[in-house]
Amino acid sequence: MRALRLSQSPLAGRRIPVGHDPAEELLDPRVHARSRFQSMAEPNRYALYTVHDTEAWAPSDGRAPGEHTLVVVREFRRVPLHASALGLLLLTARAGSAAAVVAALAHFVERAVSIYQPAYLLLAHSRETPRLSVLMLGVHECMALQSAGATAFSVDTLLPELAPILATAPEWFAYCAEPEAQPVTTLVSPYAV
Repeated sequence: MRALRLSQSPLAGRRIPVGHDPAEELLDPRVHARSRFQSMAEPNRYALYTVHDTEAWAPSDGRAPGEHTLVVVREFRRVPLHASALGLLLLTARAGSAAAVVAALAHFVERAVSIYQPAYLLLAHSRETPRLSVLMLGVHECMALQSAGATAFSVDTLLPELAPILATAPEWFAYCAEPEAQPVTTLVSPYAV
């Protein structure tokens, strides 16, 4: 199961079940992969991509705003990844144009895989909001991806075709490493009890 959580801060929007320690979330054996991204346009906006067992993403009360179950359209994985080489692009289609956006992106992915042979490429859309498409790119030259400039492996040539059928401008996210765990000091002596 793949999921995407969009939030306005690194910790915002996280639903923490009763009795669940947020620090343990990183050690949850049901979570197989986790990548955090930061918006390049809005530094306080984050996207958290996860791959996990179904029971880890099966709330009975539905999804909170910003939480998306991803349906994979195309995926290509060449080699083990270095997470620092990941970038994520969010595209929101106009009403009635979701299929056209996904089709154009799928064609781009097929061309990119055969010509540029990226390390990783994922195209998915949200089950809850089908107009939302996600393109995750793992490239060797991360700076080219993060700059969103015209490069050999770029979606720049695709954006003019997509612009008329998008509801909002594409949103680029750059990989953002998880914050390091900080030691907690206590004011109570370990010998107090």
